[in-house]
Amino acid sequence: MNFLNKIKLYIFAHKFITLIAVILVIGGGYFVYGKINSSAGETRYVLSPVTRGTIISSVDGSGQVSVLNQVTINPTVSGALTGVYVKPGDKVGQGKTLFIIDDTTAQKAVRDAQINLQNANLALQKLQLQNSDTNLNTALSKSYDDGFSTASNTFLDLPGIMNGLNTMFFTSVVSKNGQWSVDWYAEQVSNADTDDVQPYKQNFVDAYNTALKAYNANFDNFKSVSRSSNSATLEALISQTYTDVKLISSAIKSANNYIDFVNASIQKINNTPPAIIATNQATLNTYTAQANTDLQNLLSTESQIQSAKDSFSSSDLNTQSTQISIKQAQNSLLDAQNNLADYYIKAPFSGVIASVPVIKGNNVSSGTTLATIITSEDLATVTLNEVDVAKISLGEKTTLTFSAIPDLTITGQVVQIDSLGTVSQGVVNYGVKISFDTTDARVKPGMSVDAKIITKVEQNVLTVPNVAVKKQGTTSYVQMFDTTLPAPATGTQGSVSLVPPRNQDVEIGISDATLTEITSGLNEGDEIVTKTITSTTKTTTTAPSILGSPAGGARGGGGIRIGG
Repeated sequence: MNFLNKIKLYIFAHKFITLIAVILVIGGGYFVYGKINSSAGETRYVLSPVTRGTIISSVDGSGQVSVLNQVTINPTVSGALTGVYVKPGDKVGQGKTLFIIDDTTAQKAVRDAQINLQNANLALQKLQLQNSDTNLNTALSKSYDDGFSTASNTFLDLPGIMNGLNTMFFTSVVSKNGQWSVDWYAEQVSNADTDDVQPYKQNFVDAYNTALKAYNANFDNFKSVSRSSNSATLEALISQTYTDVKLISSAIKSANNYIDFVNASIQKINNTPPAIIATNQATLNTYTAQANTDLQNLLSTESQIQSAKDSFSSSDLNTQSTQISIKQAQNSLLDAQNNLADYYIKAPFSGVIASVPVIKGNNVSSGTTLATIITSEDLATVTLNEVDVAKISLGEKTTLTFSAIPDLTITGQVVQIDSLGTVSQGVVNYGVKISFDTTDARVKPGMSVDAKIITKVEQNVLTVPNVAVKKQGTTSYVQMFDTTLPAPATGTQGSVSLVPPRNQDVEIGISDATLTEITSGLNEGDEIVTKTITSTTKTTTTAPSILGSPAGGARGGGGIRIGG
């Protein structure tokens, strides 16, 4: 290779190495800079407490102030007219009774609802009397007192039983035939039964030692307990004493099995068992009867305490259930009274009766025109779709606002709902007329008006923000945590939790623009999720330039050119 070729090769190699170095620097810059500027994703939860408040459910409509203030009077119920108290040309004031429809059935419904409410109130009074705090506390206190007495009586029996077992099997006693102990019994069997008797002996020894250990520990505990000890201490004493007696009863049974085997083995070789065996068997039978009595008494005491405790819980539940029944009865009575009022047709405003096309005795329904009334007072005619019009009724309160008079709000009531709708572009709409409670000289015929018809008001109910309520099929639910989340960091919204919230099923009532009523599933003060903020991991992929400062992203520029 001549000198010129060597020079060319050197230059090429130098440029190639330079290119590799630049690529490594840029690649490393992307990696390092990206790592430095990455931020771990986290989920934050905005919480809101369940509170009590008032929810006003309403239907919104828009229309105009009527030019002709004329309204047809239609009933909302059906039946025979029993009273017609106006004729054409009569001047009537607002609230005057114009017609009465036979209200026999409606009157009975009111009476029945009143009786149901009285029965519900009596049920609550009876329940409160039966389950008053004094009565419940007395019953529970007595059950604990009886429990301590039962435990004390048991500890009068147990020392005699444990000392008797100890004397019978673990204290050497000199007799005419020698000494007896737990081993002495095993030595009395025939040679053929020498191996078979050992499991009986060992079972008894193990059962006795277990019972003795538990007995000693609980007896020391019993010495420190008194009738005035707290309920948890008394319950623990009674429970442990019951366990001790079961262990002692098991030890007695094992002792009986042991002696029975020995006795049978002696008789197999035609020997007469020592009299001490029959004496001990009789003693063990006495211990068994004592232990069984103590077990029964302790079990009865535990049941008595649990029953008294359950009475507290059931009392609260029964009281809540009865209070709900009273609320339902009150609502039923209110509905019945409102329904009764519908049988008395009153003038919605002052005016002149233009026509009365019915007479007394006619059967009428919601489609029947009873009269036409003309008034000089203002009326608003608004339009509602078929869904919203089904939610409203005659007489419901309304608030009216006017685009031309922003500072004016007037109250009114629904006085007429069209029976027939009009179809426009496939949508069925109904006209609704609303009377004004007051007049204002600034209101002119033809002005645009917005109406908010109040369909229901619920006071002092549990409420949550609408955004917190979610749907899954026909089930409504909110999200909540079982533990308290840390407070949000300064300058941030929401608290961080690595564990996602759980879904809590709820039953909902009415709602307004911001709040939803919760009828079951939550308690006042519960914290629920109203907003979830998820931040994704962001990594800056802009590489630093060769000179050390970050290069502009997606920016054109000079590359590295390799060439001669």
